[in-house]
Parts: sequence; C-alpha cells; structure tokens
Amino acid sequence: MLLSIAVFSLFLCPSRSSRLCSHLCQCYEHSDLVDCHARGFEDVPHGLPHGTWLLDLGGNRLTEIRSRAFAGLWSLRILVLSDSNIQALQSQAFFSLSFLEKLDMSHNNLTQIPPNFSESLSSLRELRLDHNALQLLKPPGLEHLENLAKLDLSHNHIQSLEPGAFRGLSRLRHLYLQGNHLDVIRDRSLTMLPALEVLQLGNNNISQIEVNALAPLHSLSLLGLEGNQLEHLNFKTFLSLRTATTHLLLSGNPWSCDCDLHRVFSKLLSVRHLHVDDYHNVTCREPWQLAGASLAWVDSQLCVAETVTVLVITATVIVTVFGALIMAERKRKKRKYWEQNDGESQ
Repeated sequence: MLLSIAVFSLFLCPSRSSRLCSHLCQCYEHSDLVDCHARGFEDVPHGLPHGTWLLDLGGNRLTEIRSRAFAGLWSLRILVLSDSNIQALQSQAFFSLSFLEKLDMSHNNLTQIPPNFSESLSSLRELRLDHNALQLLKPPGLEHLENLAKLDLSHNHIQSLEPGAFRGLSRLRHLYLQGNHLDVIRDRSLTMLPALEVLQLGNNNISQIEVNALAPLHSLSLLGLEGNQLEHLNFKTFLSLRTATTHLLLSGNPWSCDCDLHRVFSKLLSVRHLHVDDYHNVTCREPWQLAGASLAWVDSQLCVAETVTVLVITATVIVTVFGALIMAERKRKKRKYWEQNDGESQ
C-alpha cells in the first residue's frame, strides 16, 4: 500500500494536469501515470496510453488476467494489480512487458504460478505475490526473472519448495516466505541463490532443516526461523553458512531444552560470524519443569542432570567391579585355605 500512497501523492500534485481516459481511468499527461484503482473493472481496460510508465489497477474485480492483456504498453515500469480478486493468469498474460521493473499482485486468490509466467519479465526487479493462495513452488515458473532482487511469497499456503523452484534467480537478494505451511527445508530446495542476503521463514510449521539445506546461501546475512515447530537443531546445518556475518532469529519455537540443545546453542554463540539476535527470547517448552523459561537462564543447568547420571553410573560400575574383585579374592583365599587343610590331613 505504500506504493499506492506514493502514487496518489503524485496524482494529487496540483502542478500536474490530468484527463479522463479509457473508461474513467485517470491519466496524468506529464508523468505517464494512469490511475485505474478501484473503478469496478472486470478486465484490463483498453485504450491506455502507450507511454504509460505506471499503471494502478488495484482494488478491481479482474478475476483473470487474459493473454496479452497489456499488449502495446511497452514503456510500463510499475504495474499494480493488488486486491483485485485475481484467481488465474492466462498464457502470456504479461506479454510485451519486457521493461517492467515492479509487479504487485498481492492480496489476490492465485493458487499457482503458470509455467510460462516469467517469460516476458526479464527486467523485473521486485515481485509481490504475498497474501495469495499459492500451494506449491516448482520450476520453471520463475526461472526467467534473471534480474529479480526482491520476491515476496509470504502469507500463502506453500507446503514445499521443489528443487529448482528458484532456478534462474541469480540476483535475488530478499526472499520472503514467512506465514506459509512449510514443514521441512530440504537439501537442494534453496539452490542457485548465490546473492541471497535475507531469507524470512518465520511462522511456518518447520520442524526440520536438513544438514545441507543452507549450504548454497553464500551471501546470507539474515535468516528468520522464529515461530516454527523446531525442537532441536543440528549445528552442522549452520556451520555450512560461510558468510562474514549471519544473524539468526530462533525465538517462538517449542524447544526441548536438554543437554544436546545446550551444546548446539553454545557452539552457535561461540562462532564469530553467527549471531542469534533473539537468544534471550528463546524459551523452553519441554521438559514441563522448564516450560516458559528462557534458555539463556537455564542453559548452564541443562547438563547437570546428565552429569549426575554419568557420575552415578560410573560410581555404580566402580562399586560393582570392586565388589567383584573382593568376592574373587575371598574365594581365592577360601580355596587356598581348604587346599592347605586337605594337605595337612593327609
């Protein structure tokens, strides 16, 4: 909505003249801005100026973007289609938009990204698909977005990331996937993202991150994993991050606070380039005696029970062995005594 506010501030500037165009859209002659926001359109209107630089079609009832709906708008750089009840995109829906840099389709009802979605969008730098109904990411829907720097897929219904889903996004720097239904981050699901700096995975259902899942992210500076279903972590998963500095968000998970978890966090906190920014907000869910307690407060106590158990077992073994030695010695002496008595009697 910040984009719309900025657009409207330009629209309302008294130094710019405007005129009605193409079925009641507002056209701004000196700025090449076209305002078709919330005009009740059920289809992309015809007759838009060929020199249009920004087109706001948000807040309409488009339902479906038809093939070549924007044909002729060669100069278009920003296209707003948010909150327009869009449920489907036809083949070549964005044909001719080879110079488009920003596309906002947030707050719609899209359930999938068509295989040829990105074919005409090689100049796109920012894509918003948040607050839709997407369920699965798979190639080749995004692979032609070679200049994309920011991709917002938050608050959808995405359950898994197929290998190669982000193929071609070699310049992507920000990826937002929070508020989905992801449960496992698998190896190879985040490949081909060498420039990725920010990865937001908060508020999913993630209970497992496979050991090599983060290894391809050579530029990662922020990883958000807050509000998931993580109970334990494998230190090797984060050791694969080779960036100069990586900040981690790990609060809001149902941590099972035991000696193993203590060891993992101790190692994380000791690695110079890894920073757990919300460590003091990381709380235990299990065991029940520690439910709600801060890990930072109890971490030094988590291995006490294990140490005591080890000492008890060790002491028990020593006592058992010592007892066995004493019994053996007693038997040896008793046997020797009887042997001596038998010799004297003879």
